[in-house]
Amino acid sequence: MGFIPPAQVSMFIGEQSGIGDVLLVAVMGSFLHIPALIAFPLIASLLNAGATVATAAAFITTLTMVGMVTLPLEIREMGRKMALLRNNGISFCIAIMIAVLMELIL
Repeated sequence: MGFIPPAQVSMFIGEQSGIGDVLLVAVMGSFLHIPALIAFPLIASLLNAGATVATAAAFITTLTMVGMVTLPLEIREMGRKMALLRNNGISFCIAIMIAVLMELIL
């Protein structure tokens, strides 16, 4: 948060952001491997800087549900088709749906 001013956070993932920005944040959450102990305060800081609830929900849900870092292990244990379906298909789509619902509810 020290490198990015709140105005830029608001510009990129704030109220004027659209579904493309939610998808971008969701992809970032899919590839990052951050412990929840660090992710929740990070999201709180982003929300205070002007991020929307949808982008915050997309980041948290993809961070916890989709694991591109652990995908090779899942492929080895569950097979390629099942791992890709679970990881990239079902989990990513559900994470986006959760983000949109959270924006509508909150």
